[in-house]
Amino acid sequence: MSNPIVVGRLGAVYGIKGWLKVNSFTDNAESIFEYAPWLLQQGGQWREVRLTGWKRHNNGLLCKLEGIDLREEAQALVGADIGVSPEQLPSLPEGEYYWRDLIGCRVVTTKGYELGEVSELMETGSNDVLVVQAKANDAFGMKERLIPFLEEQVIKQIDLAGHTIEVDWDPGF
Repeated sequence: MSNPIVVGRLGAVYGIKGWLKVNSFTDNAESIFEYAPWLLQQGGQWREVRLTGWKRHNNGLLCKLEGIDLREEAQALVGADIGVSPEQLPSLPEGEYYWRDLIGCRVVTTKGYELGEVSELMETGSNDVLVVQAKANDAFGMKERLIPFLEEQVIKQIDLAGHTIEVDWDPGF
């Protein structure tokens, strides 16, 4: 199981028959149930599990896992990360990217100055933001840069094969 993508986490036990609450990290919460099988991480190890059912309950989601029929068995899974293999993610249209594909990319200005490497992305409401860790010898003394992910305005080109993002950005900012 190579680098599963975490799409949620198991929450508290619900009832006595092994149902668990589900905290979904997907855009549409119920989309988490479209992935099968799930991979659960416990103690640093991933293992495959199958759903036998799910349902909405109040404002949350509940799931039933194969082989988990008692409250005590379900209790052992509380807090486990829910993952899926990268191959299970849908293909994206041209010009759209998964955040995981951008992390680790080198960020270079249109004038050739290397700003650093994408360490994470943030969602701000108006637009996403690249968090770029600067090189140790950055000429502008920067440790980190926050660059808005505005295609055409700031983001000029993304080359996933070359692991590079070209931006129109002032290195001193």
